[in-house]
Amino acid sequence: MLMNKKLLKFGANRVWRTYQGGKLLDQIEQQPTPKDTHFPEDWIGSIVEANNIGREHISEGLAHVGDEQGNSVLFRDLLTQNSRYYLGHSDDKPCTLDDVPLVKYLDSAIRLHFQAHPTREFAQQRLGKPRGKTEAYVILSIRDDVTEPYIYAGFQRPPSREDLKTWIEEQDICAIEKCFDRIPVKPGDVFLVPGGRPHALGEGILMLEVMEPSDLAVRFEFERGGYEIPEAARFMGRDIELALDAFNFSPVTADKIDDEFRCLPTLIEADNAGNKLEELIGADKTACFRIMRSTVTGIYRRKSDGFFYGIVAAGEGRITIGEQTTELKQWDRFFFPAGEAEFMYDPTSEMTIIECYAGSTSLPTNQ
Repeated sequence: MLMNKKLLKFGANRVWRTYQGGKLLDQIEQQPTPKDTHFPEDWIGSIVEANNIGREHISEGLAHVGDEQGNSVLFRDLLTQNSRYYLGHSDDKPCTLDDVPLVKYLDSAIRLHFQAHPTREFAQQRLGKPRGKTEAYVILSIRDDVTEPYIYAGFQRPPSREDLKTWIEEQDICAIEKCFDRIPVKPGDVFLVPGGRPHALGEGILMLEVMEPSDLAVRFEFERGGYEIPEAARFMGRDIELALDAFNFSPVTADKIDDEFRCLPTLIEADNAGNKLEELIGADKTACFRIMRSTVTGIYRRKSDGFFYGIVAAGEGRITIGEQTTELKQWDRFFFPAGEAEFMYDPTSEMTIIECYAGSTSLPTNQ
């Protein structure tokens, strides 16, 4: 039996993808020669294995942590062997691995492929999978050479199903791109892209991506950056007709983009020291996960109603759980177990911590 650790910190867990990026992640890892490659993502504490056609012989995506004896173990195994401590209960029912969101650093050097992900209902009913891939973006920074960063999300001018099928088969990317407007983004912005909505991330963006724990994707643009996606990786192993069934074709007109995708923070609490807790994505937006943001300017005592991933987006300091204190610096990522309800942030410079929770109708407050 693996022993309980009050706080788990993660090292880099880079994963191969079909597009290029990752130079900023190399810099974060203090690599001697940072560069863009096919490893543009860091899957933080991931319990999901990457689905990379042609690389099935390579295990990618699953994160490792050190146990009390200093051995490297799969994080997934640690959670499984003591799920009550690490995952806790939700609504009086034990949490399972399916409740643990997939959290990533993503650093794009080029625009990503046009793609769409299934909803949870579609994944369960048509693919025999427990989770779809509703996802959220927390924009962290923009590369210096990018002047107009953007994402695409939802069809602003939806094509007919038959037109889209033809454009996909002929790879008429110009026609596909005309269905979208560019949505400007900047550091601090937060977006939620529900399953079914077609989308693409623009170049030069470093973000935190939070999603349901799956790697399901309809990739309807086959080539980017000189790499062509194999046929088996385009439509989730199915045919184009089933892939098209996964799309939400309803229009998201320009005046409705913010209502549909952009998420504005809600202040949950603030104290006299200038500390504050904000909800970035809550139960009113999705049942798949919750995202909070702590801004810490002084000692900040907190209570949590469940496990969460913490990502230090800015600043440095410490987190104390009981008698255990752990140093935190910018870009550190950690896992806070459900079995430890109380903790304290103590900054040496103003810290911003993004906290990613399982989906729930309750909120992590100090009440």
